[in-house]
Formats: sequence, C-alpha cells, structure tokens
Amino acid sequence: MVTVQSISNYDKKQSTAITIGTFDGVHIGHRKILERLINDAKKSGLQSTVLTFFPHPRMVLQKDTQIKLLNTIQEKVKILELIGLDCLIIHPFTAEFSRLSSIEFVRDILVNELKTKKIIIGYDHRFGRNRNANIQDLIAYGTTLNFEVEEIAAQEIDDVSVSSTKIRKALNKGDMKTANKYLGYHYMLTGKVEKGKGLGRQLDFPTANLSIEEDYKLIPKNGVYVVKSILNEKLYYGMMNIGFNPTVDGSSKSIEIHFFDFRDDLYGQNIQVDILERIRDEHKFNSLEELKTQLLKDKETSLSLISA
Repeated sequence: MVTVQSISNYDKKQSTAITIGTFDGVHIGHRKILERLINDAKKSGLQSTVLTFFPHPRMVLQKDTQIKLLNTIQEKVKILELIGLDCLIIHPFTAEFSRLSSIEFVRDILVNELKTKKIIIGYDHRFGRNRNANIQDLIAYGTTLNFEVEEIAAQEIDDVSVSSTKIRKALNKGDMKTANKYLGYHYMLTGKVEKGKGLGRQLDFPTANLSIEEDYKLIPKNGVYVVKSILNEKLYYGMMNIGFNPTVDGSSKSIEIHFFDFRDDLYGQNIQVDILERIRDEHKFNSLEELKTQLLKDKETSLSLISA
C-alpha cells in the first residue's frame, strides 16, 4: 500500500476508485465498504484509494479537544495495509480546506488531482462548504465530469455507525469482548516504553511503562487486562494495568505492562500492545505485600485465559 501525505503529493498517473471518510477503528462495518472498494477497483483496473483527513474535522471546526479516536494515524495505516488497500491519502484538514465549495472539491480534488473514475460513498454523505451538497449532487457531477457513483445503502451505513458507538461504549466500560468483536481484531495501544519508578521490579513484576503521545487516543477503562505483543520478533503475553497505582498514592495515570518470561530492555522502543481481556478493577491495597499477592493471582488468571 502506498501512503500519501496530502492530496498534492498524489502521483496522478493512475485512475482511482475512491471512498472518503475518517474510518476510525477500521472495524467490521468499515470492512464491508473497503472490501467492495478493493474488489470493484480490481475488476475495473483502478487503484483502490481511501481519502481520509487529519486532524479529525471536529477537532478543527468545533475545536473538540474531548474527541477520542480508536486509532492513531499509524495504527490506521497498519490496519488498512493488511486489508489490501492500494493507496491511502491522508490530507491535512484545515479551516481553509473546509471552505472549498462542492464543485471545487469534486472537480479540482477528486477528478483533476486524484483521477477519480468511481466513488463508493454512503447515502447520507455530505460534502463541500458547510456540508451543503449530498449524494444526488455527487451523482449529477459524475454525469458531467465522467465518473461513476455507487451508493452504500442505509442499512450498511447504520451498521458502521452502530459499530463505532458500541466500540467506544465498550472500551469505556472495559468490555473488551464486545469491542474486539466489533473491531474484528484486538484493540491496540501503541507507544514508547519509558522509565517508570521501578516499583514493579521491586515486586518481581518488572513493567514496561507505555507513553502514548497522541492525546486523542481512546484509553480503555482503568483496570487490569490480559495483553500480547510482538517483542524482538517473538510473541509474548502479559498483563497490563491502566490507572493511578493507588497503593503507592500515584497521582498521574499510567499504562504499565508486565510481560511473562521477558527480561530484555525495552526502554526507548515503540511497541504495540493488543488487549485481549479485562480481568479486574484497579484496587488500593493495604501494603506492597498484598499487592504482590494479588499480582500473582492476576498472573495465574491471565495464564488460564491465554491457554483456554
């Protein structure tokens, strides 16, 4: 898959079949649309292309700093590549870009810049300045500018909307079973391993402290989770705590992972952590000894779930 930063960097040699959207989570609802795009593009000899935007339009137009997304840009790139998409265009979303009229967006961007021959889009898609154009306008433009429009039915679009809502609600409740079911893969956290306070090592449970740079990334509910990661090209399972370490009066939220049977140094490395299941809430214990006893129980629980 070719990843292009900004529409202006697209190589105009190849005509495209395209869909447009944020595709946050790239979940099972999105997959139906993307698979149709990829299959149609192959049949037509076109390049299957997703046009997406970053920052999220709500961050720019509504100054919505509270919005939480299921994927970072890097995570989205990785997932789309695995699906088999030909090209991903990530265009910077700005207030100026949002002021393009519908004809400017279709003629100048989709047709002239991206060589679009087919657009697969939802029945409720709106675009152009103030989102004042709809799919009927797009079909009319297609007749004039020589591209085909395929409409995604209401049922499929509703499925996409329901999936996104259910995933966010599930993650906020720590319900990984539901979240992972609708995603079609294990929810992931990606970040850099940084030095912590060394408490885990004192308890014989050394941890990798994960720092996630993207503050818009949705972090699941505080608690203890079973996880897995590829470290140094090998699969390792472990358990992760999201929370404030109340036993030692922690004041800031942290994400700490103890990997079973792993002793190498991960400091400074970027790692991906896939979350399998949540096993308990975060608790304040009366002593470090009590905490260690609970960690041993957590490890036993985690290993039994992994081997089940």
